[in-house]
Amino acid sequence: MIQVLSRVWALLIGIVLIMLGNGMHFTLIGLRGGIEGFSAAELAIVTSGYFVGFLSGAHLTPVLIRRVGHVRVFAALGSFMSAALIAFPLLAEPWAWTPLRILVGFCMSGIYVTAESWVNDTATNETRGKVLSAYMIAQTLGIIGAQGLLTLGDAGTSTLFICASILVSVSFAPILLSVSPVPVTEVARPMPIRKLFTGSPLGTVGIFLLGTIYATQSGMGPVFGTEIGMKTSDIALFVAMLFAGALVLQYPIGWLSDRMDRRKLIFAAATVGGTTCLLGWLDFGGSWPLLAAAFLSGGVTAPLYALFLAYTNDYLSAEDMPAASGGLVLTFGIGAILGPLITGWAMEQFGPYSFWLVLAVTFAGIAVYALYRMTQRAIVPVDETESYLGVFPTSSPVAVEAAGAWAAEQAEAEREEAEREEEGN
Repeated sequence: MIQVLSRVWALLIGIVLIMLGNGMHFTLIGLRGGIEGFSAAELAIVTSGYFVGFLSGAHLTPVLIRRVGHVRVFAALGSFMSAALIAFPLLAEPWAWTPLRILVGFCMSGIYVTAESWVNDTATNETRGKVLSAYMIAQTLGIIGAQGLLTLGDAGTSTLFICASILVSVSFAPILLSVSPVPVTEVARPMPIRKLFTGSPLGTVGIFLLGTIYATQSGMGPVFGTEIGMKTSDIALFVAMLFAGALVLQYPIGWLSDRMDRRKLIFAAATVGGTTCLLGWLDFGGSWPLLAAAFLSGGVTAPLYALFLAYTNDYLSAEDMPAASGGLVLTFGIGAILGPLITGWAMEQFGPYSFWLVLAVTFAGIAVYALYRMTQRAIVPVDETESYLGVFPTSSPVAVEAAGAWAAEQAEAEREEAEREEEGN
């Protein structure tokens, strides 16, 4: 593992720094928006803007890379993002924040595509799983660490936005000084959603609903904390718990995923998520129940994303996996755009605690649909399924495709090994 990390350490350090800046900005939007008196509905539109930009960047960045190369695209997107972060406190109005968020989302998506291209290019078939796992862990640690940095300043001033901008700017140094241009990034054309649904109804519907959950948690979580009067330190801890849960639960859920019917695991994870969100909605008083609800509901969200990817691949040929991965990323992105809008409207109409109710209902939708699909399709034998790799919802199509290719290769290698053992016996 040390030998693997020695090849990508600069990339990982850069990603941690980028995520420190981006993670700060995500929570800062809710904090500063509350100070400025923005409504939940206005902040929902601002939040959705990020995912509009993210979805656009995932499709346009490969075109830009083919025209001018990885290094120029990476540096340009970093510059635009750094400038946008500084502009937020200068233009504290919803109509200004929405296009700024679209720009940040576009830049972050492009940064992911470029960085993940480098990560994928430095890995071999034997090391790709470890490299991608290390990359995902670096992302999550950056987001969690960002919440700690928020307690060092006042969201009502420009200081924290400037700090986020500095972190993003500095992050490019270790990456750009240590990598060389890689071959042109190729991302498969996304499979049409209709065809994707025909091949895997549960994967398509599930990942769409999960998109609404993830965007609501990461974008509207700080808004919820602000509206119920939580202190900055408590909001930062609340958001950190959403991602800490994912870091802790990813491995055990992944381990189970390769040993049982994935639909049952999807049902169980969604049920846990929905139940803990109901507990958050009931409000037993104090911060610990809310933190526990955040830890568990956020903890099942990222593994569910990887589960839906793996489950969908179980029903596809290796040739269709790249296009299906693109289709799933697109479907997830559409859900991510809609999720904050629905939650913002609910919070505006029924109060801040409807944040939890919307999440609970959406988790319940996933659980019920998984239960229904168990009655419609026979189980795929465990020894015929693709391997699970913990890809996070923040990943671009590049990492999702790479993970799918790795999973197929890993599963095929395991089947060949099992066949050799049987022949030997």
